[in-house]
Amino acid sequence: MRDDRDWTSYGDRLERVTAYIYDHLDDEIDLDKLAEVACMSAHHWHRIYHAVHGETIAATVKRLRLHRAAGLLAHTAMPIAAIAERSGYPNLQSFTRIFRASYGMPPAQYRRHGQHSLFQKSPEEVSAMYDVSITKVPALKAVAVSHTGSYMAIGQAYDRLFGWLGPRQLIRPGMRMLGVYLDDPSVVPENQLRSRACVVADGPVAVEPPVEMIEIAGGTYAVLRHKGPYATMKAAYQWLYGDWLVNSGREAADAPCFEDYLNNPRDTAPAELLTDIYLPLR
Repeated sequence: MRDDRDWTSYGDRLERVTAYIYDHLDDEIDLDKLAEVACMSAHHWHRIYHAVHGETIAATVKRLRLHRAAGLLAHTAMPIAAIAERSGYPNLQSFTRIFRASYGMPPAQYRRHGQHSLFQKSPEEVSAMYDVSITKVPALKAVAVSHTGSYMAIGQAYDRLFGWLGPRQLIRPGMRMLGVYLDDPSVVPENQLRSRACVVADGPVAVEPPVEMIEIAGGTYAVLRHKGPYATMKAAYQWLYGDWLVNSGREAADAPCFEDYLNNPRDTAPAELLTDIYLPLR
């Protein structure tokens, strides 16, 4: 029989590894150092990580660096060579090859014609490509971990959340994963942005810090389905607020937006990620 205390200990140690990776994405990731962080055998810890997270540590580092690179390409003018170097690639050619394999196009093309560029078209063109539906949503109870910092790094909070759920045997097939975003990134400094990584709860759950139970407000919501990398979500929000909302005759309610993640970035290509953006309405 599994001792949940042992699994909680493993979860705590792997959470330290995840936190270290997020804090050192610009550095060379040394596997022996990660074994020290995890306080596990250097011969076995990466197998435990793979078994728990469903991907190797190398795949995690690669995915997170490319995720950040896609955001830099979409929303900054940083030279591609500098992005490649920051992402840990020795030359632009290798970065281009790896980025194209994951995102379906080379970095320069992605910067010009990635999913984010669709929202730079006229409102009529975007409306023809993206439907916004209006739906009623019941109040939702959710198990959550808070995150402060870049919205692009909320994955760290999800790792902490699932690291807590797993040892308690609370992970179920088809669990609904939501992200609640409390601040406007255009006015709040990136390092102060507040968000919550959430899983909708089937029933009462006894929680303790850093996990909390929250309620997501029910009511009427406008829903935009976004397909593509999370790095392109900023443009989708700008269009939803700046074009759709102001021309809809509706007003936003005094509640935060949330996102409903319909598939998992660990096993889904960035171009195939599906996210429903929920904008609360009066």
